[in-house]
Amino acid sequence: MFDSMFWYLFICLAFFAIGDFLGVATKAKLSAVFVSLMLFLIFFLFDWIPDDAVNRAGLSQIGRWAAGFVVFGMGTTINMRELMAEWRTVVTACLSMAVLWVAIVILTPIIGYSEAIVVLPILNGGIIATQVMTSAAMEQGLTMAAALGTIVFAVQKFCGTPFASYFGLKEARIVLEEYRRTGINPNKPAPKAGEEPKLMFWEQNKKFYGQFVCLGITAFFVWVASCIGSMTGLSYTIWCLILGAFMASTGYVPKNILVKANAAGIFNIAVFASIIPALSKIRLEDLVTLGLNTAIIFVVTLVLLYVFFGILPLWKVQGHKNVALGVSAAQLLGFPATYLIANEVAQAAAENEEEKQVVLDAIMSKYLVGGFTTVTSVSVIIAGFFEKLL
Repeated sequence: MFDSMFWYLFICLAFFAIGDFLGVATKAKLSAVFVSLMLFLIFFLFDWIPDDAVNRAGLSQIGRWAAGFVVFGMGTTINMRELMAEWRTVVTACLSMAVLWVAIVILTPIIGYSEAIVVLPILNGGIIATQVMTSAAMEQGLTMAAALGTIVFAVQKFCGTPFASYFGLKEARIVLEEYRRTGINPNKPAPKAGEEPKLMFWEQNKKFYGQFVCLGITAFFVWVASCIGSMTGLSYTIWCLILGAFMASTGYVPKNILVKANAAGIFNIAVFASIIPALSKIRLEDLVTLGLNTAIIFVVTLVLLYVFFGILPLWKVQGHKNVALGVSAAQLLGFPATYLIANEVAQAAAENEEEKQVVLDAIMSKYLVGGFTTVTSVSVIIAGFFEKLL
């Protein structure tokens, strides 16, 4: 009864569900990812569940191929026009990723080469970068590097949220001071002129794009990406992202195709589950070293981000120092954290709905694009390169 596949599947999904519930209940102040991963870690440490619980739940095999589906789906969400319109934010986000490369160079003698290689793409990104790097580390027998990467992923939102919130609030106060003085919203989007955009091919024929058609399209391009990856030596996840963005731009493939297929949830669970085995290798005696290394990583990371964007003139690329500092932390957050933070900042600073909109116009698109550039896009490419360095 308590040793069947369905029992372990229930345990795994229950941990994810508890994290999800607490994340919503605390309005993301308590990270859903952190809660879920810590539950797994505690249960592994005290042998309350076996080390191969994820495998017994039948999630390991799905996790092996789910990443390609998720990355292709992420690619179909890329809006090139939006990225070009926010080019200053895109460049700032990429520069902030480069700053973390400096941090890793500093940290390598302290935490070790393998750990540094695993951690960098994870700091730059999210679940896909974590899945790629921890899987690569586990394949090489680098269990502690994989464990450190998983823990860094679990706590990075805790470290990034206060940083992004603080500087977002500073910018909100500046913008509102000007608005209250002049009555003008300096960041109000200009009305769009011209004809309404034409419907894309898939929108004109949406009745043919059912769940299985969307999954079949995704599977085909993941296979194509794997073939190109074998021929070029680049990770297939890089090609999944590129093909997803290209095909969505043609209009023949729906935007956010996994959502269109009503399959995003199960694929995200499978990818999430694939990073769990790294936690099963941690023992009580490893916690001090892992905890200390994690603390050092985030102290160095946040200090360098402040130095480069708060003291040195890199913020001038974006044009507003506080916004640049907030965007620099977006790589630690991603969606929906960037969205929630922008809303909470607006709620805290504004006295009415008009002022709330003024704040949102000032920071929302920047935070979203910053997270999208780093977590959704560039970090996947970086992870594809870095997994070859282990």
